[in-house]
Amino acid sequence: MQMFALQSVLPVPCCILQCSCPVLHPSSLRYLGCCVGNHQTVLQQDTSHQYYRAVEGEIFMMPCIKTVSWRTEVSWSKIEDGRGGNEVPPVVCGSEFITEAKHSGKYTHSGSESFLHLQVVERISLGCFEPEESRMMLTVSEGGVISCPGLNCSDNTGVIWYKGNEAVSEQHRTSCQRNGRLHLCEVYKQDTGVYFCDRKMNDGEVNWTFRRAVNVTVVPSPECDPPSIHSHNKTEAVELGQSHTLVCEVQFPFEIVFSGKVQWYRNYGGNMENMTRLHMEEQQQERVTFTAYEVIGRAIIEEVTLQHLNHTYTCIASNTFGNSSITIKLEEKIKEKWPSLVGYPIASLLLVVGLGIVLHVKWLEIQLIYRSYFLHGKDVGGEKEFDVFLSCVWSPSSAQVEGVLTFSSQKGPDTDDEACLSCVDLLDTEEGKVAQGPLEVLLPKVLEGRWGYRLCLPERDILPGGAYTNDVVLAIQRSQILICVLSADYLSNSNAVFELESAVQALLQSSTLKLLLIWTCRASASLIRPDPPLPTLVQRALKVLPSLDWTSGKPSRATSDFWRSLRRSMPNQNVRQVSLMQDK
Repeated sequence: MQMFALQSVLPVPCCILQCSCPVLHPSSLRYLGCCVGNHQTVLQQDTSHQYYRAVEGEIFMMPCIKTVSWRTEVSWSKIEDGRGGNEVPPVVCGSEFITEAKHSGKYTHSGSESFLHLQVVERISLGCFEPEESRMMLTVSEGGVISCPGLNCSDNTGVIWYKGNEAVSEQHRTSCQRNGRLHLCEVYKQDTGVYFCDRKMNDGEVNWTFRRAVNVTVVPSPECDPPSIHSHNKTEAVELGQSHTLVCEVQFPFEIVFSGKVQWYRNYGGNMENMTRLHMEEQQQERVTFTAYEVIGRAIIEEVTLQHLNHTYTCIASNTFGNSSITIKLEEKIKEKWPSLVGYPIASLLLVVGLGIVLHVKWLEIQLIYRSYFLHGKDVGGEKEFDVFLSCVWSPSSAQVEGVLTFSSQKGPDTDDEACLSCVDLLDTEEGKVAQGPLEVLLPKVLEGRWGYRLCLPERDILPGGAYTNDVVLAIQRSQILICVLSADYLSNSNAVFELESAVQALLQSSTLKLLLIWTCRASASLIRPDPPLPTLVQRALKVLPSLDWTSGKPSRATSDFWRSLRRSMPNQNVRQVSLMQDK
């Protein structure tokens, strides 16, 4: 801790007699002359030209002109004299800085015709310079005297005292000035800071203001108390073979010259008279309150052995007024085995419960994924009336293109590559380009006219006048695969949603039905919020069912990949052909 040279702090007579009290004994007035109606007076001076002297290496504060609005931050700027040298940045009035020779010169500030002349003198030119005069230590709640540096070398006792940019006489506190010294009737913690004393000097031509600085530190009244250790005697658990740190936290009362020490000792076999001093880390010291310090002393045992368990360890904290101590004993830490005996079964139980919850929540999706991707039922194409149940919603533009494409009733190609090439050839024609937009038009003609599948279209193959729901369910059950052409119009159509929901229910009941979703525009369809909302079964099925994306308007390679993927997803036609030959 940085300490200042302590000067004798003499009680001020006027403060002893409580000069702030309104009722005073007449005999005491001769001691209170500086406190009773005789405060220092700040003389009015010409602010157009101000002349200041400062000592090199001391703190200096640029004065402020009171005629300038206090709301405006005024900066003094040095006027260059053309001699070059280090430039001095503008200095805000009321700010403090350490003076150097370069600060000498003439200053002005914008918006005013006021000038300030600053002359920085060397310390050796003073003759009687005493560095300790620039530091002062006062005790709180007592009276204090601050002397202006260099006052003993001058017969000028007309001194004006400042703290900050305001004269002390104008501050709301009990103080007085006598013989060039500032008397504080009672010292407070807030009195810590830099005080400036201004003395008038005349060299025959100019009236100079010689400004000196005193750095005042306020300290608490000394307490004659021993240190206090935060903890008590105790036993600490340690692990053999590991390092261990002994920690001692101590609170010391404030001292002007700090004398506190913290030290760890080892006592062999618990014998307090046979102690060995332990090597310690550098102790940490911190000012925690105005009246107290906290010191932490640490000693490290590099490797704990059985021998360490037979000793005790003592922390002794001492200062000028006494000492305190605590004793620590070490014991081996018992490793708990319950994590392996109890913790693992509990963790396993939690894992099983978590998996059960996940399976319960996602059971429907798991069933759909299993039946769609892993469970391949018996291909009973010969027993089904339809190969494909096509569920779609025709848009207004579909009717315009419906009659454009015409196909021969030739037998579909035998291989996937031939089927794909045939569709690419179709799209290269003018008619194919027109039909490329509405998939609900192109898809029936490719599946039925080009590939030769038996197709069930609800609007064509389900006769009107019957029970629509029953007919749809029956047609789905009599089909090998249901293909849904999903779009925004589809998800908003109640009949189409019913067809998809019926197919999902049929898939959950039978492994012979397959489901395939074809998204015409997945992004726009996902933004649709149909009213009423989609059934929960449909919402969850849309996330996991097999799907393809229609690549309308994209390069032919992408279109070719779509048709190839669709062809591979279709049911096998060989079973139906064998069934037909047996019928013949």
